[in-house]
Amino acid sequence: MTSRYLDLDQLIQTSLSQPENETYVSKTILDSVADGVISVDLDRRITSFNRAAEHITGFSRYEVIGRPCSEIFGSEVCANSCPVLEAIASEESVVNREFEIVDRQKRKVPISVSASVLRDGMGQVVGAVETFRDLSTIAQMQEQVKERYSFQGIYSRNPAMHSLFNVLPDIAASDATVLVHGDSGTGKELFARAIHDLSSRRDGPLVIVNCGALPEPLLEAEIFGAKRGAYTGAMENRPGRLEMAQGGTLFLDEIGDLPLALQVKLLRVLENREFQPLGAKHPQKADVRFITATHRHIEAMVEEGSFRRDLYFRINVVGFTIPPLRDRKEDIPLLIDLAMNRLNKEYNKKIRGFSPEAMQQLMQHDFPGNIRELLNLVEQTVILCRNGEIGIDLLPDYLQDGGSSVSRRPRARGCPSAEELARVLDRYHGNRQLVAQEFGVERTTLWRWMKRLDLT
Repeated sequence: MTSRYLDLDQLIQTSLSQPENETYVSKTILDSVADGVISVDLDRRITSFNRAAEHITGFSRYEVIGRPCSEIFGSEVCANSCPVLEAIASEESVVNREFEIVDRQKRKVPISVSASVLRDGMGQVVGAVETFRDLSTIAQMQEQVKERYSFQGIYSRNPAMHSLFNVLPDIAASDATVLVHGDSGTGKELFARAIHDLSSRRDGPLVIVNCGALPEPLLEAEIFGAKRGAYTGAMENRPGRLEMAQGGTLFLDEIGDLPLALQVKLLRVLENREFQPLGAKHPQKADVRFITATHRHIEAMVEEGSFRRDLYFRINVVGFTIPPLRDRKEDIPLLIDLAMNRLNKEYNKKIRGFSPEAMQQLMQHDFPGNIRELLNLVEQTVILCRNGEIGIDLLPDYLQDGGSSVSRRPRARGCPSAEELARVLDRYHGNRQLVAQEFGVERTTLWRWMKRLDLT
């Protein structure tokens, strides 16, 4: 795009410097250009205005000649960071500056602008020329892409993902318990929200519990609630997430990290549709639809005895797996574009995207952290980027080196043997955070393993 504007500027410079007897030819040349073209003097008063500029702004050339260009464009940029002023001050071209103007009908029109100086025969700067392209069609196409490849706020071009989109309404229409499999960062919570929003319980609450984020005593009170005096420090009645989800949906994320004692209690809720808070004398009815999710291999956990078989059958009435990002790399450019649009607004930047070399590295990366890792990387590079394109130098070191990320992929699995866990603990000198990342589990889950294997 840069070369297009530079070639166009050269053509315009030549046309505007033609002798007067060639004015008609110059006008014809400018009117044949698809982009808007204007020239201004040093006071930024318009001296020429081509046909495309008339079409984009809604003003005729006879109305604008001699008027300040800021009156025609009506943009805040005209006062704060005018490309023409910048080009005249620096005597260098300004390329691909994007902002909005207001046309004659008071409609906002997104445009991409380039500007460069005009010189007389002695080489003195006498004004500037500005070329601009209407981006409305591109914006409309972006919205069409978002609509075509989106479902309930989830975006994908991948056929396997679209197959999931097709069955989600049927899953949502029932009240069956759902088990969502997927690596960390694939968007399991987004799918849970989609099922809830499409269900007859959409007007009820969606309550979320991360089963791997709390130690067992707190997790039990968090899910089932507790009455005053049920345990030390329980000074008042505390409603649990089950009670808070009445009439709606309870999403139990990382259910593979649920301790065995709580698995038994959850099984009773699923079987009898009632629960009993800690310290309560009588059970309460549970009018709740359950959605569960895990990044772990529950079948293997059932075989090794760390997850109850009967609970597994109860939660897996309907189950599906979300493909990891490494298996749907066609989604990487789409997700980057969506994130870039949001982050440009959030950080007040005008970044077009990644350079071809940087994008190639991203497409070769496995993304063990999936969409969460990709979005984190995009935000980091947007913050650090100082021009219109994110180069390979802004990527993390492991991507610049071209190293494979396979070895960095966390292992989602059940409790290891005492020997293996001790070996990994020794490798990381007892750093539990790094050990938990190695096994792809929360630190609370690692603590339970260590306690079970007498390694605390």
